Amino acid sequence: MSKIASFGIQEALKELGVTEINEGTSTGSNNFSNGEIIESYSPVDGKLIGKVKTSTKEDYNKVMQTATVAFKEWKTKPAPLRGEIVRQFGEKLREKKEALGKLVSYEMGKSYQEGLGEVQEMIDICDFAVGLSRQLHGLTMHSERPGHRMYEQYHPLGVVGIISAFNFPVAVWAWNTALAWICGDVCVWKPSEKAPICGIACQNIAADVFKANGLPEGICNLINGDYKVGEMLTKDSRIPLVSATGSTRMGKIVAQEVAARLGKSLLELGGNNAIIVTPDADVKMTVIGAVFGAVGTAGQRCTSTRRLIIHESMYNTVKDAIVKAYGQLKIGNPLDETNHVGPVIDKDAVKMYENALKQVVAEGGNILVEGGVLSGEGYESGCYVKPAIAEAQPHYKIVQHETFAPVLYLLKYSGDVHNAIAIQNDVAQGLSSAIMTNNLREAEAFLSVQGSDCGIANVNIGTSGAEIGGAFGGEKETGGGRESGSDAWKVYMRRQTNTINYTTELPLAQGIKFDL
Repeated sequence: MSKIASFGIQEALKELGVTEINEGTSTGSNNFSNGEIIESYSPVDGKLIGKVKTSTKEDYNKVMQTATVAFKEWKTKPAPLRGEIVRQFGEKLREKKEALGKLVSYEMGKSYQEGLGEVQEMIDICDFAVGLSRQLHGLTMHSERPGHRMYEQYHPLGVVGIISAFNFPVAVWAWNTALAWICGDVCVWKPSEKAPICGIACQNIAADVFKANGLPEGICNLINGDYKVGEMLTKDSRIPLVSATGSTRMGKIVAQEVAARLGKSLLELGGNNAIIVTPDADVKMTVIGAVFGAVGTAGQRCTSTRRLIIHESMYNTVKDAIVKAYGQLKIGNPLDETNHVGPVIDKDAVKMYENALKQVVAEGGNILVEGGVLSGEGYESGCYVKPAIAEAQPHYKIVQHETFAPVLYLLKYSGDVHNAIAIQNDVAQGLSSAIMTNNLREAEAFLSVQGSDCGIANVNIGTSGAEIGGAFGGEKETGGGRESGSDAWKVYMRRQTNTINYTTELPLAQGIKFDL
């Protein structure tokens, strides 16, 4: 008997306060937007979830005016008080975890357990941020001048623009906004136009918390729409920081627009992630890490495993084990917890998947596990595809490219681990990486300055997923941004160096004399 989530989508929408979504989307105040209508269809069953009005330029300016006024008050609140608000937001998320996880699963297509896991990430970052609210530390330094002291402190930036992607429709927003709120910033969020209902649900939850505490409208703001709405954020000099998650192509556009006005950008872009499998790898652990990394979220995570780089002595053993594991995968409704793989987001993603399989064959690759689009009962949306495996060469153009779908490439290496590391690093992206080995020297080589060039480097776990406590992000065409834990909070603040003279003299730095 299958385990379907315990309540229906309409119940979830009601619990999240989005039963009137066909009338438009709430902005920072509770006014409705006045732009064109976008429709959100579920990739699970192809049914219409709701219609959302997009934000016009006039709507956007109203939101920005509200946000700018709210910032003036919010930034003066002590950071621990801001932490208390974030704590309450986290508690609301706990109350609505099942409903929001259900909506995430239904609108995006990931498994229900992954939907719940995404909401848990939101809760975790709130917990992290609450502690951080009492630890926004600066530094003290010794001055070269007698009777002086120096220190650094951090102040809020202002209005933070957030552009999020469909694959994590709520968690990545929370990574940014929880830290931004703690730092004294206010936020304007443009969720993906492929998952706008999730954005409205989060806006409702947050707005209720701020209202209950008598805080002004505009600390949390939502605008919906396509790239044109995103352009309003990137070009707006009132927004000192834009955090954008998405493709490398999109990130380059955002970076150029923001840099042109000397703003700051935090970019989380493409990943072409690999697992290296050495002769000393545990095969069982390798299979678990590689299979989940490749097929979890239907291969639509920025940290999804795209390449498996296997030593020639282990190649056939690992290949056979992976192929066997793929034969056990169940594809279907992601709200049914007995299924391993749900749909991709839409028909465009299906085309991208099909083109990738055609291209790898055209370049000389060999398909080990056949792909294909599923049809018939349960697959009416046309968005269900079979996870596929292909043997390939590292230099293939398609292998160098990030395909946002469940396609895994098996690559063979010979010699020592440095040859595998060279293959792994020889792509434009640099997000997540992993090595499977019980050899300490191989593990340390992988983590050394001559090892992985990615922002995330794991040993004996896969590429997919990350913990809240560590900074998340990557290098090269992944954009160089860092979100979530560690000291990622500093990007949401401006640094100020202070020098205080507590004497009656005014000595100049570097011993300069300027007597009057």
